[in-house]
Order: sequence, then C-alpha cells, then structure tokens
Amino acid sequence: MSQSSELIQSAQRTLRLELEAVEALLARIDATFVKACELILASKGRVVVVGMGKSGHIGNKIAATLASTGTPAFFVHPAEASHGDMGMITRDDVILALSNSGSTAEIITLLPLIKRLGIKLVSLTGNPASPLAQAADVNLDAGVEHEACPLNLAPTSSTTASLVLGDALAIALLEARGFTAEDFAFSHPGGALGRRLLLKVENVMHAGDELPQVARGTLLKEALLEMSRKGLGMTVIVETDGTLAGVFTDGDLRRSLDRNIDVHTTLIEDVMTVHGKTARAEMLAAEALKIMEDNKVGALVVVDSQDRPTGALNMHDLLRAGVL
Repeated sequence: MSQSSELIQSAQRTLRLELEAVEALLARIDATFVKACELILASKGRVVVVGMGKSGHIGNKIAATLASTGTPAFFVHPAEASHGDMGMITRDDVILALSNSGSTAEIITLLPLIKRLGIKLVSLTGNPASPLAQAADVNLDAGVEHEACPLNLAPTSSTTASLVLGDALAIALLEARGFTAEDFAFSHPGGALGRRLLLKVENVMHAGDELPQVARGTLLKEALLEMSRKGLGMTVIVETDGTLAGVFTDGDLRRSLDRNIDVHTTLIEDVMTVHGKTARAEMLAAEALKIMEDNKVGALVVVDSQDRPTGALNMHDLLRAGVL
C-alpha cells in the first residue's frame, strides 16, 4: 500500500470515529441536559468555564461561544484559580468544569471551595462515576468509546465530543433567551460580521435628491433621463398622492425594448413593475439583502409607514457597505 493510501485511510478512520462519538451524544440530550440549561438560565451571574490541557483549549472556545450568543461567560485556568483567580468567581456564577477523566487534580482541588461558596457546578466529563461528575449539580456525559488516536491516548474524539456538547448548550441557551441577529451583532461590532448585522437600510440607501423618481403619466423617455441622472439603474414611480405606484429598472427596459416599445410615446406605467418589492429604512441591511436574493431583484424601494418612497438601494450599495 502506498503512503498516500495509508494517509487517506488514517484520515478517514479518524473522521469515522469522531462522527460516531458525536452521533452517540444524541441519546444523551435528555432531562439532564435540560437541568444544566435551567441552572444557567436561572443564574444571575456568568458561566465560568474551567479545564486543563486539551480540555482547557476546548473550554476556552466554549466560553467564547457562550459569550457571543447571549450567555455571559469567561474561561479561568484551574491552576491559576488555586492561586488567586478564584476571586474572579462569585456566588451568583455557574461553573462549567471540563475533564475527560473527571479526576483532574487542579479541578478537584477547587471542589471544596466551590461547595462552600454554594456555586452551582455543571461538569462535562467522560466518566459519570468520576469524583467531578459525582460532585456536580449536573453532569453532562461526553464519554467516547475510542479516541481517534490509534494508541487511544491523545484526546481527539473526546475533545470533539466536548466541543459539540458545548455548542449544543450554547445554542439551546441562545434560543431559550430569544437571542436575535441584532443581539449577536452587538457582540461582534468589528469587521464584516458587524457591518453585515448592525448596518441598517437607512445607512446605505439613496434619499432626497439622490432618489430617482417620476410621477405616473411620465413618458418613458423622461423616466430614462431620470434614471441616467441618478445612476441607480432604476426609478421609482409615484401616484399623485405620493404613494408608491411602481418601479422601473434596467431589466424592465431590456424587456420593453424586446417588445419594440416606443420610448417617445409610451407612458411609464405601461412598462413599470407594479409596486415592486420594498424595504423599510429601519430594517437591517442584511434583511434587505435577503429580500433581494429571495425575489431575484437587484434593487429595492424604501418606503415609510404610508407606503411613500423615501429612498432606494441596490446590490452595489450593499457590496460597497460590506454587507455582501
């Protein structure tokens, strides 16, 4: 067998074992998991995640995921907790302790103080009979039958299972709290993610003199001049009372020319898209993007509560703003 084949088989074996480890967790999402969620939801403090070694790396990620999805959380190294960092933890907090063996000395050392302070303890272990699991108010079983490591020594399947169980906990709490996309954005204000989730339609739309618009009864040639002046590839058509009548885009123009329409004599209402898809100024720009994608349109009219056009935006505006 070639080295390439051996490498591929090794990788595939690892994936199969880790998939089996994750699949086994499904049966363990039960009343115990619910109790862990309820303990955290009832807490007035934060979730303090502790773990040593590879479990510590996984714990760090779980704490970050919890914090970014509506559950205040941070990671404390258990060895440092024994040397002063325990002062970071309050009676109102919940501790989430990760240990595959359930007997990690640095965590076991903290148990008497945790119990004395009356801090709620959720453990995530691979051994429900371990000292940590037995001391916890709730133990989440992340045990695996085999590590992906052929020596069954290096934490592989077990750390994957712990990470997935942590994600399941974070998302269950997110949904229980009614956490929204806008809430998520406030935890991620920087970079493309923040722009995508915090930016509103009013921040990117063209309004006032920049809004291309003509009245019903306008000739198509005059509407085309308005489109050229404003450069959005579309124009809004309004009724006599100022409400939205329709929209005319570059796509409508192509379809009109295919029908041999005379631009000098045709009225805009004869070729416009009646009313068309709209957005509201206070809507998230990401929501406007979804409307465009779902309806396969390249521009939206922005209207107020009386259906009067107040602005317009297109895909290029969202692209420039970093929403796409």
